[in-house]
Amino acid sequence: MQIGVPKEIKNNENRVAMTPSGVVHLVRSGHPVFIETNAGMGSGFTDEEYSTAGATIVSTAAEAWAKDMVMKVKEPIASEYGYFRKGLILFTYLHLAPEPELTEALIRNHVISIAYETVQLPNGSLPLLTPMSEVAGRMSTQIGAQFLEKPHGGKGILLGGTPGVKRGKVTIIGGGVAGTNAAKIATGIGAEVTILDLSQERLGQLDDIFGSMVTTLMSNPYNIARTVKESDLVIGAVLIPGAKAPKLITEEMIRSMEPGSVVVDIAIDQGGIIETTDRITTHDNPVYVKHGVLHYAVANMPGAVPRTSTLALTNVTVPYAVQVANKGYKKACLENEALLKGLNTLDGYVTYKAVADAQKLEYKDAYRLLTGNNSPSL
Repeated sequence: MQIGVPKEIKNNENRVAMTPSGVVHLVRSGHPVFIETNAGMGSGFTDEEYSTAGATIVSTAAEAWAKDMVMKVKEPIASEYGYFRKGLILFTYLHLAPEPELTEALIRNHVISIAYETVQLPNGSLPLLTPMSEVAGRMSTQIGAQFLEKPHGGKGILLGGTPGVKRGKVTIIGGGVAGTNAAKIATGIGAEVTILDLSQERLGQLDDIFGSMVTTLMSNPYNIARTVKESDLVIGAVLIPGAKAPKLITEEMIRSMEPGSVVVDIAIDQGGIIETTDRITTHDNPVYVKHGVLHYAVANMPGAVPRTSTLALTNVTVPYAVQVANKGYKKACLENEALLKGLNTLDGYVTYKAVADAQKLEYKDAYRLLTGNNSPSL
């Protein structure tokens, strides 16, 4: 199977979907890899390194997109829809729930799309999303601390405080991978940290991890409203796999915060959990102010640290890509339940129910489409 890796063209997206070591893995498995020239430069990988690893360097995006399977990092943007075609296997982050135009383009062109973020193991974990959730979670505290500084428009506080001066307050909504990593950095710099989550079991785990360094609270409208009002920095870190993020922080809650406070909505690529993060921002212009509160809503946060992010991402994606290349997408998905759950579009249908529900589209079971029978899905 021929693998194409185009250069990412989203604003300040410097990650790349393949490292030279990933090229070696695929080429040794018998699958030629075609890298668009300079695709890896933002992450510190040169065309020469890719060539040495066994890849063919192609001069245009069209050449990379013309291969059997295309691997990317971020979801295609409108200018890339013209590369879609029947039978193309697209393996990338998609976050389709809030993206009806992209979804329509994929189903209209009968693209076989496998979304990194919905590949799910039997234990419920998301192996291809976890590394980027770790990065985004850790970044969210760093970013929040930066924008709390007065020169950046914040209220001018140091989250860790100083002897004789109280610490800054950080509230994290969601105690999953991103929220936990946000808390690691926030506690590490000495902030006063509260984590809210719906799961009592998860709150118990967080208490075991952090002990007295954090306050854990059950997530409900009352507790969210109270903690948001008191916070200097609020981090939204709730994820429902493949689905639109729930709006948990209302505009009224944002109004209650002190001017110069900061909110970071990690879930913005799934629509965001904050009512007032009503637009996606970019690394070029990452924040806007509403009701006196700085809103950070960049959808590709890990793109700001591309070397770390690319290495972390490709460590987990390449083994799955090898499975698809070795077996073909049908056999690979039927033999690996995690990959089967990654299928978002197939044969002109949406095959991930949360996406179909979010956009009110017809849903087809991927297992039944792949096998051509009406047996229950895996």
